[in-house]
Amino acid sequence: MNTTTRGAMARDDWWRSAVIYQIYPRSFADASGDGVGDLPGITRRLPALAELGVDAVWLSPFFTSPQADAGYDVADYCDVDPLFGTLADFDAMLANAHDLGMRVIVDLVPNHSSIAHAWFRAALAAPPGSTQRARYIFRDGLGENGELPPNNWESVFGGRAWTRVTEADGTPGQWYLHIFDSSQPDFDWTNNEVQELFRGVLRFWLDRGVDGFRVDVAHGLAKAAGLPDYTPPEDSGSMGGDEADVPYWAQEGVHPIYRDWHEVLAAYGPDRILAGEAWVEPLTKLAKWVRPDEMHQTFNFSYLETPWAADRLRSVVDESLAAFGSVGAPSTWVLSNHDVIRHATRLALTPPPPQGQGLGPASTLHPDAVLGLRRARAATSFMLALPGSSYLYQGEELGLPEVIDLPDSARQDPSFFRTAGKMYGRDGCRVPIPWEASAPATGFSPTGSSWLPQPDGWADYARDAQAGVPGSTLELYRSALTARREHALGDGELSWLPSSDEAVLAFRNGEVTVVANTGSAPVPMPVGRVIVASGPVSEGELPADTTVWLLDA
Repeated sequence: MNTTTRGAMARDDWWRSAVIYQIYPRSFADASGDGVGDLPGITRRLPALAELGVDAVWLSPFFTSPQADAGYDVADYCDVDPLFGTLADFDAMLANAHDLGMRVIVDLVPNHSSIAHAWFRAALAAPPGSTQRARYIFRDGLGENGELPPNNWESVFGGRAWTRVTEADGTPGQWYLHIFDSSQPDFDWTNNEVQELFRGVLRFWLDRGVDGFRVDVAHGLAKAAGLPDYTPPEDSGSMGGDEADVPYWAQEGVHPIYRDWHEVLAAYGPDRILAGEAWVEPLTKLAKWVRPDEMHQTFNFSYLETPWAADRLRSVVDESLAAFGSVGAPSTWVLSNHDVIRHATRLALTPPPPQGQGLGPASTLHPDAVLGLRRARAATSFMLALPGSSYLYQGEELGLPEVIDLPDSARQDPSFFRTAGKMYGRDGCRVPIPWEASAPATGFSPTGSSWLPQPDGWADYARDAQAGVPGSTLELYRSALTARREHALGDGELSWLPSSDEAVLAFRNGEVTVVANTGSAPVPMPVGRVIVASGPVSEGELPADTTVWLLDA
């Protein structure tokens, strides 16, 4: 077992301070050579993550799926899609991760299934009012002949959230709800069969030894009674997060579901966890998801969407620690994932596009790559010093930017097609990551194939080009994770320190002093021994967009 992560494996409450690394399987490592990442590829590269110093990995979906939405359209929750390998490959990956001292969290998608799921195929073959259709949200249409959708809801991916089916006799029939793509029909979570299905899915993976679940769209399972009309604000993010009462987001009906799931996991021991993807504001409302008998963590998207500005950062950190602490939960911190513009690009945009919009060749925003990376390194250094649990997204430890110049012919995000290109979507943060500068597909695939094209210059970010290089982004992450662990910052407490400059944030966590300069000019730096620096520092001066960790001299 890797001694650097032994503590995380030994502790039942490991999740309270863990650093968890998100693997997007199709873009992480391809062992088969078909250009799509897979489970054997993940297994091969796990030692690099153990060396990096993370405590756990979270895998985005690898279940059987037509891949209409990169695996978030699940046809069988208890099997591996051949694209990624087999159940035996999963078991081998899991065992290898555990041997290396890392826990494994798998992605669960309970809001909707694929149209290829056996249940949905049965629903289409069954008549209106049948038990098969009751597992999903089928409704009669409005208008003289049911030709209008049941309400005005819009899909997260663009267009209406309803699709009309053709009945067995060939006539136009009912409509089914899909908050996302038409290939992703929403389950009806008031249905007991749905509830029992997912209890079985949880147990299936827990029996195989997984350490927990990241729950996709954890704020979306319950819908308001009567499915009332709702029109979101034009500038809202695609996953919600407003304080307004949205009839398909953050309904109270989700909480009994997670209390039930909590009991399922508790039967396997106190170290199995639920981590929720819940785009909910304000943080005091989000804290309901992590009450002691519900989830263990939920992603802090309020923090993710906070700009690189001292006053805003201090505010969201205070609000997060207070809100999550009020229910006895740790705060989580995150800057990037597979659904948002990478923070090495996003932090150079003022303001960035709404979540889900993405960037492309015709975007009017043109990020400064040097500024973006400098701020990203500083923001990550600030984040990793905070008490609680942090999430990293694959490739951010290499300083990867958003890939903007993807050709339209290569794009695969359903939001790009459902909006006729108005939304570029999320492909830019999902490009396969570089491992070896001189290898085919920069080490992603032995054949040089890549399901999304890697851009020119990708080799400059390759892991082997940064390993052991002082000042590289990879070495910054390694040093920060080592120091975080050595000084137990995840289990610590934050105390703000005074600052004479409004662009500077300073706090104490245990014996470590952290100073972040979010401004555009250098500022005086406190006396101390520098143990982590996001960029070059000179004696007594902290440059713009730089964070340092100091020990008393």
